[in-house]
Amino acid sequence: MNSERTLYLLECGAMQTVTLADETYPALLRHIKRPPETLYFVGDLTLASALSVSIVGTRKATGYGLRMATKLAELLAEHGVVVTSGMALGIDSISHKGALRKDGKTIAVLGSGLDICSPPSNHRLMAEIAEKGLLLSEYPPGTPGAPFTFPQRNRIISGLSVATVIVEGGLSSGALITAERAAEQGREVYAVPGDIDRINSIGANKLIKDGALPLVVLEDLLDDLGIKRKALEKRMESLGKTEIEILRHIEQTGEVTANELCRHTKKQPAEISGILTVLEIKGMIYSHLGKIFIAS
Repeated sequence: MNSERTLYLLECGAMQTVTLADETYPALLRHIKRPPETLYFVGDLTLASALSVSIVGTRKATGYGLRMATKLAELLAEHGVVVTSGMALGIDSISHKGALRKDGKTIAVLGSGLDICSPPSNHRLMAEIAEKGLLLSEYPPGTPGAPFTFPQRNRIISGLSVATVIVEGGLSSGALITAERAAEQGREVYAVPGDIDRINSIGANKLIKDGALPLVVLEDLLDDLGIKRKALEKRMESLGKTEIEILRHIEQTGEVTANELCRHTKKQPAEISGILTVLEIKGMIYSHLGKIFIAS
């Protein structure tokens, strides 16, 4: 589906409107301060009332930030959670793409009319979201993006979502405005920690200092949402032989110590420690009082 097709959809009547007076108006958005009176949309409006998490961040993302946003979007999509963002370059765009890659659903909230693609390089992404997800804006067709429209749309991004995750952003990043709106709306705010010597990490790290929840293990978000993690078998597909062997052993015994794993695998403590660290970061195991367990 190309950019011409997107414009055709908008021009041929596929674009619709929903107002505050309509029963189909997005449920959570109805309760924010200054909800838009009218929303313009293309795609599946029911997604706007489904369980959603917004992922936002800087346009000038690092490789680390792009990886974290992709992994989080894919994880949420695999568990049936709608990924909402603003279709900007960097973290926003990669989050939409991550959800679509896993055949998940995603919402793009624009800071312009739906007949304007900003940035223009996102025409293909915009077309795919129109076809498989939802494009949304409070601005009528023909309205260009402006310095005030993008911060305004951020309240819609957070307003559609039960939680907002900031992946990367400087102190003046629009992502921090989204986090501020989310907090004002009584929604949970998460931040992915970053290197303290990187400018892109300042915003997220400061949010954590100010009370945002640090998202150290991505799967923790599923637990907080009350979503049961996918079966262990499915999650093992990306693991190596030794990682699988260790997980199988923990699963069979119920609980083990690192020393027991060394004896079972005949591997050195340093190697076992490294593997356990990786598995814990992936949210597949957890440790308590010196014992290691399979994460629920």
